[in-house]
Amino acid sequence: MRILTRYIVFELLSVFLLTLTAMTAIVFLILVGKEAVEKGLGLVPLLRLLPYMLPQAMLFAVPGTMLLATTTIYGRMSSSNEIVAVKSLGISPMVMVWPTLILATLASFATVWINDMAVSWGHGGVQRVVLESLEEIIYGRLRTTRSYSNDQLKLTVQRVNGKRLVEPTFLFFAAPNKPAWTVTADEAEIRSDAAAERILLTLVNAEIDFGGGGSISHPGSWELPISFGEFTGESSQSRSPANYALREIGPKKIEQARLIELMEQEMAADASYAIMTGRMYELTESDWQNRRQQVQYAKITKHRFYTEPHRRWANGFSCLCFVMIGAPMAIRRRHGEFWGSFFACFLPILLIYYPMLVGCLDQAKSGAFPAPAVWLGNLVLAGWGIWLMRRVVRF
Repeated sequence: MRILTRYIVFELLSVFLLTLTAMTAIVFLILVGKEAVEKGLGLVPLLRLLPYMLPQAMLFAVPGTMLLATTTIYGRMSSSNEIVAVKSLGISPMVMVWPTLILATLASFATVWINDMAVSWGHGGVQRVVLESLEEIIYGRLRTTRSYSNDQLKLTVQRVNGKRLVEPTFLFFAAPNKPAWTVTADEAEIRSDAAAERILLTLVNAEIDFGGGGSISHPGSWELPISFGEFTGESSQSRSPANYALREIGPKKIEQARLIELMEQEMAADASYAIMTGRMYELTESDWQNRRQQVQYAKITKHRFYTEPHRRWANGFSCLCFVMIGAPMAIRRRHGEFWGSFFACFLPILLIYYPMLVGCLDQAKSGAFPAPAVWLGNLVLAGWGIWLMRRVVRF
């Protein structure tokens, strides 16, 4: 038995590690190229991004690699009649499968850790590098297209002379219900202050139009500080529940629940005070709609905090679920066509598992489903794998 175990572990690890290296490299290059094109990063920022992008690349590569390695090894053993030989000796085929299931379990725990590192440390690192390289990104765009824009800002210039922007126009988009405001100047220079998380605009003969709210002029040189958040809509301090480490989510759930309770108590107290004092006009729909929306948003954030740990563990243990269907499927096909076995498993995963995962995840985030519903796709794959394995053992 130990000989069989060592044989399977050695074969599986050989294929898995080799394939993982190749797939990680491919996904890594795609992710890095995507960031370079979307953000306009130069060589130095790209090099700084590399360690932060690696966990994200491995997160995509590990489950697929585990499935490919499993179908390759068991497809080859089945086509060589090794499974038949084991059965002829009165040994259950499960003896050949257990080592792979154990390795897949270990890989699943590793994937959960990689997932946690990718969305917390990796995402935060990428965001920090982009913000610290913001000055270089903006000047790079302006030199090539004479414009730079995002959800918060649209900047156009006549030309760029070194660091000097000639006749720039800054259009800042305020809140949805508020007009945009415009800054024009004869010249401008942009400097990034990463330590203070702000952009410093040095303007010459600037004019500011507040979009119907008046305008002011600043003759001569004038410095306008703008935070990263106002300039790009992003900040290294702004984090969604998906970007917290697992160890941080527990305290954040408690904090969010207390925040919702406090908001509801304040609304109840204000309503009671308005009724007691006869100030019924304070209870109009227009006055309370915004407060109810804030409470609803806080509740959705709480649901996201409760759902996020289940999402990461379910994603991680997709490795084990993939192996549970990959091994018996490859054994049953018996033709050694590992690509055929791989796609016979991967297509149902692509058409059934991932839509179920995304659908249940969206419903759990909104509070319509309980957070453990994220595991439903994994349970379907596990049930399918158990059914396939029983057929392998019996026949």
